Amino acid sequence: MDWLLAALGLVILLLAGDSLVRGAVNLALRVGIPALIVSLTIVAFGTSAPELLIAIKAVFDNAPDIAMGNVVGSNTANILMVLGFPALLACMHTSECDTRKNYLYMIAGTVLFIALAFRGVFDALAGLVLLAALAAVLADSFLHARNHRRETRAAEAALEEAELEELEGADPDLPWWKIMVFLVLGLVGLPLGADILVKSSVNIARDFGVTETVIGLTLVALGTSLPELATTVMAALRRQADVALGNVIGSNMFNLLAIIGITSLLGPIPVDSQFLQFDLWVMLASSLLLIPFVFLKRDITRNWGILLVALYVVYIVIVVMA
Repeated sequence: MDWLLAALGLVILLLAGDSLVRGAVNLALRVGIPALIVSLTIVAFGTSAPELLIAIKAVFDNAPDIAMGNVVGSNTANILMVLGFPALLACMHTSECDTRKNYLYMIAGTVLFIALAFRGVFDALAGLVLLAALAAVLADSFLHARNHRRETRAAEAALEEAELEELEGADPDLPWWKIMVFLVLGLVGLPLGADILVKSSVNIARDFGVTETVIGLTLVALGTSLPELATTVMAALRRQADVALGNVIGSNMFNLLAIIGITSLLGPIPVDSQFLQFDLWVMLASSLLLIPFVFLKRDITRNWGILLVALYVVYIVIVVMA
């Protein structure tokens, strides 16, 4: 029953997260917020809403290891599984992408996160540091995008239209009542799904005699990475490698800086010794595996996909068997 409840909670979370993004995006566009701002803020936060609600609920339910495990495990899964599995279906031509700047931000965020973890707890001070780093990244991204638009002022109208088309869930003709329905479904479904998933995950951990850390690193982390996996598979099949790689880099940055940053303001998150000894370093090593694709202009071929997926399977086996 707990497994079924966990699956139900996960489905509710994913559907509610998608609903919230659609409602928030169209509400923002209706009140005149530019597509650029929406993509940098509302969509980024909205797609991380399931992970955020899980982390908050886990802290309130005195299961902080699930919150940490979800973030660390999701970041590892995003690189090894979310980039590896689609490469088995179609080569991702990442050699054509320029994600160097955002990738360096992700690495810097990862190093900052690990350094703060060695304090032994993510408290309000650590949360403020992480959120300050996130604010700096968002401000730089906004300024860069705005300057780019100034340089191409002649094509500004076409650029705005292209941004609207690429913006997830954007529909200029969506009626107000549908926007409200999407928002309500998202706002009700997210806490409900998080509550079901966290409670059932804790019960599974107790039934199988494993720690909440293991459940967070495996079941919860892989489940909340499903939206990124679906997006990346479609991007790979459509030969949009920049979307696939950018999706993973952006998601990992938000996981570290926003989710733990916000959650730690609501309650302390102790850092289990397992994270310090093994999982944080696996997360960092996985992030460094992207160097050939970001800086050396290599494509993520099927052979690379096999290697990445195999590494993820080995990691999961080690976590479960430890």
